[in-house]
Formats: sequence, C-alpha cells, structure tokens
Amino acid sequence: MQNLGIIGFGWLGSRIAARLSDRYHIFTTTTTPAKAKDLNAKGYQATLVSFPDTLDAEMKPWEVAKDLDAIVISVPFSGLRGAQIPMNDKRQNLLSFLGDYKGQLFYTSSTGVYPQTEKEFTEDDLPDEEVESENFILEQFPQTNILRLAGLMGDHRLLKNYNISNLDQLVNHIHYADICSAIEKMLEQKSRSKVYNIVAPIHPSKEEVINAQKGLPYSGERTTKGRTISPAKLIQELDFEFQYPDPRYFHL
Repeated sequence: MQNLGIIGFGWLGSRIAARLSDRYHIFTTTTTPAKAKDLNAKGYQATLVSFPDTLDAEMKPWEVAKDLDAIVISVPFSGLRGAQIPMNDKRQNLLSFLGDYKGQLFYTSSTGVYPQTEKEFTEDDLPDEEVESENFILEQFPQTNILRLAGLMGDHRLLKNYNISNLDQLVNHIHYADICSAIEKMLEQKSRSKVYNIVAPIHPSKEEVINAQKGLPYSGERTTKGRTISPAKLIQELDFEFQYPDPRYFHL
C-alpha cells in the first residue's frame, strides 16, 4: 500500500480518508490531542499541528512527509470571501511544514476565485499564476495540482437545510463523493501541475434544488443566464464521470 497524507482532517478530509483508506495508509494532521487520539485509534497516523495566522518560528517540516507518495491539503489558506485578512504568515507556516516535499501534491482551492460575472468560466479564464491564493504554493511546489472546488455538498450539507436568498440564482455545487473520485483518478494517473474545476456539470437554480430536496414540484422556468463554472476540462482530460451530476439529487 502507498502512503497518503491529508493536511486537515475536517469535513472533507475525513471523507477523502474514508474513501481511500483501503488502498492507502493514511497520515493526517489535527489540531487537538483528543482528535489525534481518536484518529490513531481508527488506524490513521495523526500529527498534532496547527497553522496560526502569525508566523510560527518553531514550525518544523512534517516528519513523515519523506515517506508519503501524495499529500492532499484540505485546510483553507485563501481567507474568508470579502474579508481582508492577511494570510501570508499562515501560508508560510504551511510551506515550512511541507519542507522540501517532492511527491504528488493536491491543494484545495475554490471556484470563488472567479469573478461574480454572468458567464461560464473555464480554467483558462483565470490561470493559477494570476490567483494569489494559489500561486503562493506553486512558487515553492510547482508540481501542485490545484482543485477549484464548488460549494461542498452531500450528507447533511443540503441546500434545504440553510437559510437561502436569491432563489433564482444558478448553483455551482459539488458532491464530496465526486471530489474523492477526482482525487482518486488523479492519484492513479500520477497527475502533476494540473488545474481543474471540480463542479457538477448541471446548474439548476437554488429554488429548483431546494424544491427537489423537499419533494416539492417546481413550476418555474429554468433560467440559462447566470454565473456558472465549467468542469469540461476535468471530464475531457480524466474521462471523468460524475456520480452526482445534478445538485437537485445530491440527497438521494
């Protein structure tokens, strides 16, 4: 079995680990001793570490990194949308933790990097070197695969469970199972230096999604005008098939 590192064992990181743990030894990070103990009991090898917003002069490279075939970074390093929070020190802490890692590397970015403009966006519309929240890691680790994730959904994360406005707005969502599948394929193909939009190919309105999840009919007419993110490159280059192509049915 190969060794996979997951930096950040949160909502997404835990699901990636569950999907791949039958083929990979999982090494992960967490911020609390209690969670580290729990993860170790489950057969994962946990390292206790945090990435503070201020520079940690004591941050050492991840000791196990030299033995890892791949690392997935699922901790956010882009800051809150619209908030002017400096992230340089937090990012430097991550870079220090990665040391001189040479293996396969995945960085979870967001489709939020694209402008709020009514058009269909592809990766070519915004090269990674123009995205400050992505370029910082590519400068030191050019082999990094950038995964621009749409709104994370699945399990209890369903649109019907939230207080939603702008119901006629088209959605850009992704089911966590398809994120896992994309990473799985890229691991198999040993992908390096790729940029992919990881987003379901169908873009219904918020109202359509909520009605479907509540078992209610939708009598409105679907708009085709709005901001959408295209997964065409992912589909073409990886021959990728979505398990959940339509956000209306993420609950099934």
